[in-house]
Amino acid sequence: MSLIDKFRPAFLSQREYVDGPFKYHLDFRRIWKWTIVLTAVVALVPLIAITVIDYQVTQQSIASEIQLRSLRVTSNIKQTLYFFLTERRAALDFVIHTNSFESLVDAGRLADILENLKKGFGGFVDLGVIDRRGVQLAYAGPYDLRGKDYSRQRWFGKVQEKGIYISNVFLGYRNTPHMVVAVKSAFPGGGFFVLRATLDTERVNQVLQSLELCGNGDAFIINQQGVLQTPSRFHGDVLEHLALSVPPAAEKTEVYEDVEPSGDPIFVGYAYISDTPFILMIVQQKKLLMAPWHKTRMELIGFLVASVTVILLVIFGVATYLVNNMYRVDQKRLEAFHQVEYANKMASLGRLAAGVAHEINNPLAIINEKAGLIQDIFTFGTRYVDANKLSRQVEAILESVSRCGAITRRLLRFARHMDVSLEAIDLREIVEEVLGFLGKEAEYRCIQLKVDVDDDIPPLESDRGKLQQIFLNLFNNAFAAMQDGGRLEITARRKGRDHVVVKVADNGCGIAEDDLNRVFEPFFSTKQQDCGTGLGLSITYGLVKELGGAIEVESRVGEGTVFTITLPLKREKNRDDATCIT
Repeated sequence: MSLIDKFRPAFLSQREYVDGPFKYHLDFRRIWKWTIVLTAVVALVPLIAITVIDYQVTQQSIASEIQLRSLRVTSNIKQTLYFFLTERRAALDFVIHTNSFESLVDAGRLADILENLKKGFGGFVDLGVIDRRGVQLAYAGPYDLRGKDYSRQRWFGKVQEKGIYISNVFLGYRNTPHMVVAVKSAFPGGGFFVLRATLDTERVNQVLQSLELCGNGDAFIINQQGVLQTPSRFHGDVLEHLALSVPPAAEKTEVYEDVEPSGDPIFVGYAYISDTPFILMIVQQKKLLMAPWHKTRMELIGFLVASVTVILLVIFGVATYLVNNMYRVDQKRLEAFHQVEYANKMASLGRLAAGVAHEINNPLAIINEKAGLIQDIFTFGTRYVDANKLSRQVEAILESVSRCGAITRRLLRFARHMDVSLEAIDLREIVEEVLGFLGKEAEYRCIQLKVDVDDDIPPLESDRGKLQQIFLNLFNNAFAAMQDGGRLEITARRKGRDHVVVKVADNGCGIAEDDLNRVFEPFFSTKQQDCGTGLGLSITYGLVKELGGAIEVESRVGEGTVFTITLPLKREKNRDDATCIT
């Protein structure tokens, strides 16, 4: 028997009884299924709904927290970069306002100022003074740029227009990435000059590269055309075009979700740096940032799965238990109907037998009386002294009347209530007595009968009628299972001091393994339809239990069946044994 069959509810094998009152009033399989479905829906829908809502709220909360952290980091770096550029622009303003034009165009003085700026601020590469025509009048730095004409340069027009200009990063004459900060200073009587400084971007690169950002974070600067102004860890080198889209202009720091060309989702924090063409961008991998959420998500899903499993198991178990009990109660109702019907039939047969016996007794009495009178005439008269043949016929009539009388007396005793009591019973005798009822059928079907009862088995103190019914049911089942020419063996052995074991073995068709655990259930039958009620073995099981014994069955399809009955040798009488036969 498999584990599934062991826990399989009995009502799943429900058989339909459609004749008269002997049918199930309820479809237990349907009740069981709908009980499980409806209870599961009521229990699981709120749980799943709450879990889904919590899932979404938690995910959004974690994503918002990550975006807020990215926003703070981006804003702080923006302030650092803005301070870096503002500080150097202010330094140039200070140089212009504290030095006259004549001192600035002095090469020695300009070189001293450059040296002081390098020491005080760092990042300065060179300084130049350019007149209103765009010609560089003085220069301090590593290159020979004195007299260079910048009049056609875009930055020169911008600084004239706005008074200050911070350029994009470019290679220029030096062929190295750098940027320019230029400040315009007007003369009191008209005209102007420009103080131009070249800044090394290495300091900015170091600031950005030193950041420790979660989620494979990458910090870099682009211009408004999407060209990288600083090198990026994962998105290209300086002056390469960024594969990501340029974020829209915004006065404040913003964070949004985007997708890389590879398809990976990312968080992008960006900020436009005021008075510069630069856009600070911080790109972080969403999957890595959401890793803590993934762990929480698995725990949440695991909790949901465990909860659903436990709820379904409880619902399944409780529904099965309740419906199974309902099914067993209905089985008992059907069994009671069968027993009542059987008792009514037996009562009717008893009344019929009593009436027939009573009606037959009267004619039999007359026949007996007339036959006795004829016999007296033959005996005491002289006319029929030699009529021996007639005398023998009269005696035959009297013998037949006597036999009919005995039969009617048995019928009358059968119709009366008789108390059943314990008595000493010879086991071999009762087995052979029951087999006597089946002798003619066994002879007709060529069935071999073998009885092997040990001689050391003492008489049993038991109920004769119940034993007869037990053996008769088992022998009838064996005959029904065997074909003509079969073999039935009945063996009895003593077991210990207080018990005897009786085995009834046949070589019939056998019982399927799946049906072995159900052969003693009421109404279960392996016979064809209309060939049995399914109560024989159930009644036999009950009778054996009433006698204080036990019954087991072993069978293989195509080989035969063995019923093993264990009975006590002695048993005290109790009220359960006080039964009546109608």
